[in-house]
Amino acid sequence: MQKQMKAEEAVQKIQSGDTLMVGGFGLVGAPLTLIDELTRHDAGGLTVISNNLGEPGRGLGILLRQGKVKRAIGSYFTSNREVGDFYHQGKLEIQLLPQGTMSESIRAGGAGIGGYYTKTSAGTELAKGKEVREINGELYVLELPLKANVALVKAAKADTLGNLVYYKTARNFNPLMAAAADFVIAEADEIVEAGELSPEEIVTPHLFVDAIVESRLILSKEGVVSK
Repeated sequence: MQKQMKAEEAVQKIQSGDTLMVGGFGLVGAPLTLIDELTRHDAGGLTVISNNLGEPGRGLGILLRQGKVKRAIGSYFTSNREVGDFYHQGKLEIQLLPQGTMSESIRAGGAGIGGYYTKTSAGTELAKGKEVREINGELYVLELPLKANVALVKAAKADTLGNLVYYKTARNFNPLMAAAADFVIAEADEIVEAGELSPEEIVTPHLFVDAIVESRLILSKEGVVSK
């Protein structure tokens, strides 16, 4: 199977109503080229699992303004204050998760774990409606795994097979999401031939990756710019 393709071709896999995982913390480690292409795709009513919804008018913030995001599951929405506006206007559903809980729920989704108990959020508003169990005299909250139809992840390098290498903290949620979706599209700043990456530096093996797209937009000190 030829994995390398153009961004506009890859995002056709995303359908209206899909659950979408998107890597990144703010705009760092976010697949900006794929998000940009998604702004021109007609898919809507999306559930987006991401740490945050970009920034106002940047990254996933553009999809929010377009009204394509129906529900957001994340932990740090204050990087885009428009999320709160859309929520209070009834235009967006939100599920707020502690950051570590979100990470573990994604990991559980990729590992085939049916759920897990955590002390985080016990006794708070975030535990409302969830099963709470006492274990060894302490309260634990049952959290369910997170999975997606499609994941959009960002790597520093990919080879033509789909093996991925990340750059420092830009790794963030990307490897977890690559294991927790039915179809994974990896955007990479550089694509090299198979065999050029050291096995020791590969974080996401190619068996998790279905499509590879080369970045045309990158994050720099000047903001989001063309590569």
